Amino acid sequence: MRFERREHRPLALIVLTPLLAVAAALALSGLLIAAAGAPVLEAYWRILVGAFGSRLSATETLTRATPLMLTGLAAAVAFRARVWNIGGEGQFYLGAVATAAVGSQLLAGAPGYLSIPLLLAAGAIAGMVLLIVPLWLRLKFSVDEVVTSLLLNFVAVLLVSMLIDGPLKDPLAFGWPQSQSVADAAMLPKLVARSRLHWGFAIALVLAFVVHFVQSRTVFGLKSRAAGLSPEGAVFAGVPLAGTLLLVACLSGGLAGLAGAVEVMGVKGYVTTDLSPGFGYSGIVVAMLAGLHPLGVVLAAVFTATMFVGADGMSRALKIPTYIADVTVALSLITMLVAVFFAQYRIRR
Repeated sequence: MRFERREHRPLALIVLTPLLAVAAALALSGLLIAAAGAPVLEAYWRILVGAFGSRLSATETLTRATPLMLTGLAAAVAFRARVWNIGGEGQFYLGAVATAAVGSQLLAGAPGYLSIPLLLAAGAIAGMVLLIVPLWLRLKFSVDEVVTSLLLNFVAVLLVSMLIDGPLKDPLAFGWPQSQSVADAAMLPKLVARSRLHWGFAIALVLAFVVHFVQSRTVFGLKSRAAGLSPEGAVFAGVPLAGTLLLVACLSGGLAGLAGAVEVMGVKGYVTTDLSPGFGYSGIVVAMLAGLHPLGVVLAAVFTATMFVGADGMSRALKIPTYIADVTVALSLITMLVAVFFAQYRIRR
């Protein structure tokens, strides 16, 4: 028995792969729910109700999905070109603290039409820088960017902790350290009145379509896909590999940094060390569930946010732990990897 790579994958197989992976993850999580003494179908119904059962819960779910879309796009863009960006969490935090620093120090009195785009750009640039460093080490010294980008997450979080407990600390915040707030004029407007859903959600949706267009309809998209499929073949075909990967790193890191900026400008207004409940790491799961497709990232992000937000309602109603949501998301990643493998290979006897 051996594995043979499929020469052609039918469209139905490509579409069914993530659906089967999610179904398998839900089935496995159902075993844990049943072991906890709760009815499985009712538990999943409670998750749906908790995530979309009211106007408030629906807007909260979409608010939670917004940074996941951006970090998911960041991972998808990088992975498609075989730039293994595991540093989305650090890029998120660096983008957030850059936004808070520029917004509270340099643009405190600027009008919104000027400060909003500049703060978004500041967050994106900060995220770019944190990914360019691992890529440079890879290109210059053949250092694995998986290790360097992962370790830079801890460096970035510690740097943020130092800044918000030092030069950027809000003097009016007592006890828990937090940064100074960005001006009200620099906060993203709300999409829905009396909710936390902000224009960052629309920005993330637009960027998903833009990234899809770039990857499927531009020369840069073709070059980045070629670099991911075969770096040696891309170089042989005349693709400037280093320059292409640098642009990929800028796009990927910029999207992750933008996620941090959007979270600050749309939700919090300031930075704390618990700003992210793991958006950078969850973005990897989102990207894999989407099959690295930019438009699929939107659906995968909403699914992941649904599990996280809806789990609270399920826990209150059925008295079972909320960690079931984390387990389900983690199982979704594992089952997706297995499903992708069997979608690409068939078993030959």
